[in-house]
Amino acid sequence: MTNKITIIGVPNDLGQVHRGVEEGPRALRESGLISRLENLGYEVKDAGDVPVYRFRWEEYDARLKNLEAVVAVNEKLAAIVDTTIREGSFPLILGGDHSIAIGTLAGISINYRNLGVLWFDAHGDLNTAETTQSGNIHGMPLAAGLGFGHHRLVKVYGYWPKVKTSNVVIFGTRSLDPGEEELIARIGIKAYKAEAIRKNGIKATLERIIADFKERCDGLHVSLDLDVLDPSIAPGVGTPVTGGFSYEEALMAMELLASSQIVTSAEVVEVNPRLDRDESTAQAATGLIEALLRR
Repeated sequence: MTNKITIIGVPNDLGQVHRGVEEGPRALRESGLISRLENLGYEVKDAGDVPVYRFRWEEYDARLKNLEAVVAVNEKLAAIVDTTIREGSFPLILGGDHSIAIGTLAGISINYRNLGVLWFDAHGDLNTAETTQSGNIHGMPLAAGLGFGHHRLVKVYGYWPKVKTSNVVIFGTRSLDPGEEELIARIGIKAYKAEAIRKNGIKATLERIIADFKERCDGLHVSLDLDVLDPSIAPGVGTPVTGGFSYEEALMAMELLASSQIVTSAEVVEVNPRLDRDESTAQAATGLIEALLRR
């Protein structure tokens, strides 16, 4: 892994309805993230925040809320991430809601022949305009990355799909919509529910997943949605679901990934300071990032 990390903030709240998630990058920076990464021996560059704009002219679509504005943010993000990798730096993206993963995957995958994606999330994020129950695009980024959904989301950065179905693992799900369940079954996505992971052991389960990534992939992107944690640990998220991982369980997962030395990019999303309690979610996120990048 490179010794350089570039932090890219994306203060985007357009993919969902709760105000405050746009403050996530600020909260993560203020939690001491940069100094903690520097203490690990990294050269850290803070690239600032990607500009986010609402389009007043955009027609409302209940199935795809803020579509054009979300696309615009992700096109900008993809270009920045792409440049970061080409410059030899590790991209660490701070959200913002999870719709930013559309741009993250677009900017990363173009630099790899066989990118793996490990998606830590209570949800599948596999909805499309046809299956969504909310119209919130933060529930669609993984579908878009796989080539499913509205063409404006699928074709961000000019190519599709961004990742192969066989190279995606969703880890820690607890709430899947019917359309997501159908897509998982139809195309064979590997989705590990939190309950099954606990039953079989987090360490054993993740070790098998890592071994598979090592065998087949030339890079691994970790997408960390803080709602993968239990709400008692991370209350500051937009769509909390009970039964999530404890901090210790998530920390073990990050440590296993760190020791594998196969992680080539990462993002942390859905930290909402307005919904948080005593900054516990931001602090948990920072601790997990630190563990993931420890060498």
